[in-house]
Amino acid sequence: MRRFKLKKLSELKVGKEYQIKISNRSAALESINDRQDIKNRAWEKIKEYFQTSAKESLGVHEWKQHKPWLDKECAQLLYQRKHAKMQCLRDPNQSNVNNLNNIRRKGSKHFRNTTKTYLKAKTDDLETNRKMKNITDLYKRINNFKKGYQPRTNIVMDEVSDLVTGSHTI
Repeated sequence: MRRFKLKKLSELKVGKEYQIKISNRSAALESINDRQDIKNRAWEKIKEYFQTSAKESLGVHEWKQHKPWLDKECAQLLYQRKHAKMQCLRDPNQSNVNNLNNIRRKGSKHFRNTTKTYLKAKTDDLETNRKMKNITDLYKRINNFKKGYQPRTNIVMDEVSDLVTGSHTI
């Protein structure tokens, strides 16, 4: 799924450029014959015009990767595991269960190894910063590294100004 950089529309130059591209492309819509399937064909053309104009003038939003160690092989193993699980749920015979367990084992081993190599590279980077006496960058990276996963906490004050944390009581 593509997401466009809509914040760029607030800039006058980019907004005008987008508007001009849409108007130029919509002029081509008037040339569609009445005999053609207007509903579906016109809608597909309009959708295509808006998307190409947005891509050219606004650009596509890049998603931030939360797990930098997740490579293509990891994604492929996740895909295989998903399909093996679906096959096992559809037909729970022993061969499908064994196949799922083998894929799970293989995936877990690969994930452990890739995270281990990623963490090793991170610690080596920290070590080079320490050796070069680049203290500011070293502490920034250490703090970023220490943060890790931080779960979101739901805390609300009740009528008596007491903190309430339980989801049921909230």
